[in-house]
Amino acid sequence: MTKLIDLNHDIVNNMTVHPYDDVVKLYQNKFLQEDKYNNYRLEIGMHAGTHIDTPMHLTNRKTFVNEISLDRFIGNGCLLDVRNESVIKYKEKYSNIVNENDIVLLFTNHDEKYGTREYFINHPIVDEELAEFFVEKKIKMLGMDLPSPDKYPFKIHKILFDNDIFIIENMTNLSKLLSYDSFEIIAFPLKIKAEASMTRVVARI
Repeated sequence: MTKLIDLNHDIVNNMTVHPYDDVVKLYQNKFLQEDKYNNYRLEIGMHAGTHIDTPMHLTNRKTFVNEISLDRFIGNGCLLDVRNESVIKYKEKYSNIVNENDIVLLFTNHDEKYGTREYFINHPIVDEELAEFFVEKKIKMLGMDLPSPDKYPFKIHKILFDNDIFIIENMTNLSKLLSYDSFEIIAFPLKIKAEASMTRVVARI
């Protein structure tokens, strides 16, 4: 029997966003009684909430999200429990856990702070050796319950992007995957001409 686990934060009006980003506006602009139908309007940057970064975000790549094959956004999931690590480092045991084309998820439990400014400015980061390991393993995507795998000048982003590895940021509920040895990740972006996209990420058990 298939089970789906939602790994997304909700999109709501005035949600907490990175200090670099503009305010999210989600509001009703048509009302049933006055306009004969209900409608909502959304003004949002592509990096608010749970989203996917593609190489175009920080490199000279010219490929928009809507031009990328859908099979890049679905694959075998692999969860690494990296709680209590301010710098997430490579461990030898990962060699037997991570496989080619995996979508690797980093569970830090930092999403407990989601909704606060501290979530965005004081978060764990990925060590360069670990990023190079992911490149060597040829993973598809790296997902995390963090706003970013690094900080300015975004070296980890660039290592991954230079090797065509996408990044899923601001995930949640990764603790629900701890008891499963096998699961699939589905993280389709919007069909939008942009360098990143909001996504609905689910784990299929």
